Amino acid sequence: MFAGPKSPDLTAFPEELRGLVCVLLKDNSALRSSNAEMAEHNACLSTQNAELSAVNARLEHMVRELNQLVYGKRSEKLSPDERQLAFEDLEIAVAEAQAQSDAVEMTTPRKKRKPPQRNLGNLPEHLDRIEVVIEPNSITCPCGCGQMVRIGEDRTERLDIVPATARVIVTIRPKYACRKKEGGIVQAPAPVHLIEGGLPTEGTLAHVATSKYGDHCPLFRQSQIYARSGLDLHRSTLAGWIGKTSFHLRPVVDHMLKELKTSEKLFMDETRCPVLDPGRGKTKTGFLWAIARDERAFGGTAPPGVVFCYADGHGGKHAEEFLAGFSGTLQVDGYPGYNRLTKPTRKDGPVTLAYCWAHARRKLKEIHDKDGSPIAAEGLRQIAEFYKIEAGIRGQSVAERKAARQELTKPLVDDFERWLKTARSRISAKSRLGEKLSYIANHWDGLQVFLSDGTVEMDSNIVERSIRPIALNRKNALFAGHDEGGRNWGRIASLIETCKLNNVEPYAYLKATLQAIAAGHPAAKIDELMPWNFQKAT
Repeated sequence: MFAGPKSPDLTAFPEELRGLVCVLLKDNSALRSSNAEMAEHNACLSTQNAELSAVNARLEHMVRELNQLVYGKRSEKLSPDERQLAFEDLEIAVAEAQAQSDAVEMTTPRKKRKPPQRNLGNLPEHLDRIEVVIEPNSITCPCGCGQMVRIGEDRTERLDIVPATARVIVTIRPKYACRKKEGGIVQAPAPVHLIEGGLPTEGTLAHVATSKYGDHCPLFRQSQIYARSGLDLHRSTLAGWIGKTSFHLRPVVDHMLKELKTSEKLFMDETRCPVLDPGRGKTKTGFLWAIARDERAFGGTAPPGVVFCYADGHGGKHAEEFLAGFSGTLQVDGYPGYNRLTKPTRKDGPVTLAYCWAHARRKLKEIHDKDGSPIAAEGLRQIAEFYKIEAGIRGQSVAERKAARQELTKPLVDDFERWLKTARSRISAKSRLGEKLSYIANHWDGLQVFLSDGTVEMDSNIVERSIRPIALNRKNALFAGHDEGGRNWGRIASLIETCKLNNVEPYAYLKATLQAIAAGHPAAKIDELMPWNFQKAT
């Protein structure tokens, strides 16, 4: 058995060297012990390095997936909704990998623990606080002086979510009678409800409506959620509630549309609204026409809002019908149906159409993404310069925006026009790029409106953002049951999306509004029921 190196005979050394030899022997022993510790530490680091390398490989793979989602070829890109789902899964995977990395790093000797990640600043003050006090097993002082004195505390906050619970409001109206049976009977009148004799409170109606049109949860799924809590609410029951809710909200939405049309500048766009067509056993294509106002970009005082009007078709006659009473500037995409609004014979006078540079840019980007066209790339580069100037003047006054555009943007637009003419002269109008350039040329007058009007945006992205939730709801619900369902969809979605534009919580607004309507809110004061006024009141 190995017994280690043999100790030398110190008697062989002169007396004056013996102390030095002892010191050297001790240092040698300590060095061997240190080498053993280092070897063990290096082995630990090697294992840790291998594990971290595996984690990094996973993270690098996730980064490549993320880049593919964001920057991949158009044919391989996901829709915005699908992309959000993919982002969720990637973020979950990254968090799991990060947790694994932290666990590996903690195996390193004397590794300092990372401070815990907390979101205390993101927990709103209005949330109920349930305090749980954890006392030591004993506060008796070991020195024998008695009970210890409290000198402070540590507080931590965590978010706890309890699934929605249903409750029953029991209304009791006592009856009082005269002891002598001469004074009759006294009883408080029954409170008014939006649905007389029905089960739901106005808060329940607001919750169902917000879940369907704000959170995109169809009624049959809501029915399944309630069933898990032992509450049997059939989809048809919920549908009946939504129909009655929509009926009572109709005057509010009609008034909101009337208010929007008093503006001098509006946005308009349309999106598909599939509707079941029982006669043919399949769906037909209806449309929700979005009419929006948003003056925040130039410091306007009118509150933002959007109203969705349902029509069973896509013809320009519907736009003319919905905009009856409006005269001013309308910012739209290149859909030809809006052209009838510009006719001098229009009852309310011709509308000025301002076209969208985002749509023009999109035409060029389609070509550039497909074949890397240098002509399309040059067009994209010039349009990007317009947007840089716009970013710098956002929020300024109408006069300041107009002045900046005339001084800075107009020369660039003039250069773009010359470039456009030159490019069109060199390319066949029948080619894909030629068609895209022709689109821009055909809408050129409308694309220049923003230069001379500080209230006009460069694009109609504001209204496009408002219709995205409609597309998500369409994806989840597949279709509306009938034309009236499309109108109900647009009506309640109008209020919910306008709440979002004004930073108003949709459920709170709908609940308060339905309660006011049930209590007989006077029609003459309907302005008080607008979402933007609810924000001011709270």
